[in-house]
Amino acid sequence: MGTVTVAIVRFGGSNCDRDAERALEHLEIDAEIVWHEDGLPDGTTGIMLPGGFSYGDYLRAGAMAAQSPIMDEVREAAGEGVPILGVCNGAQVGCESGLTEGAFTTNESARFQCEPVYLRVERADTPWTERYEEGDVIEVPIAHGEGRYEITDERLEELEDDGRILFRYCTEDGELTDEANPNGSKHNVAGVLGDRETVAVLMPHPERVTLPDIGNTDGQGVLEGFERADA
Repeated sequence: MGTVTVAIVRFGGSNCDRDAERALEHLEIDAEIVWHEDGLPDGTTGIMLPGGFSYGDYLRAGAMAAQSPIMDEVREAAGEGVPILGVCNGAQVGCESGLTEGAFTTNESARFQCEPVYLRVERADTPWTERYEEGDVIEVPIAHGEGRYEITDERLEELEDDGRILFRYCTEDGELTDEANPNGSKHNVAGVLGDRETVAVLMPHPERVTLPDIGNTDGQGVLEGFERADA
């Protein structure tokens, strides 16, 4: 296994970059916060698009950050198999820039929501989920106003057929219900894969449930995907 050096891309309005850096370093994964105008550093072997409110969520959440020149580098890296993880606002940026399909839109409640949710692992054979078993339920917090995953029924069916749904919102027992879906995401989708399994986006925050001091480490397995994808 080679040394993984994760570039955490900071845009104007990012606010979860330091959380991500601390969580990755706790897992002994080298991480460096990178200002988007500076481009990806030489030797980058992983990329994280963190949460926050890039450019104040003007136009649509993630839409302006997706136009940053660094995203051309990120897309090129994705094509080369570099592991890329987008979380919350980073997931919105990922969809807006074409790393993954679909879009994240205004919550069904039309309000910002910050609360713990349960996620069901839909696949356990990707770098981001190998620490879990298929069907496992993990508890991870959300903090978003535009987290409702939308996509056409036809494309969603194709994603499901291709095994590109990574996580779904569920009850503590793993049941998919409307009540367990915090934002109205289609088919309870909480995280999806790109064309490659090394690219993933999800709305909940695994970096916030990684440090043992917090009392919940359910998110560790997701972040450890950087090491497994690079192995």
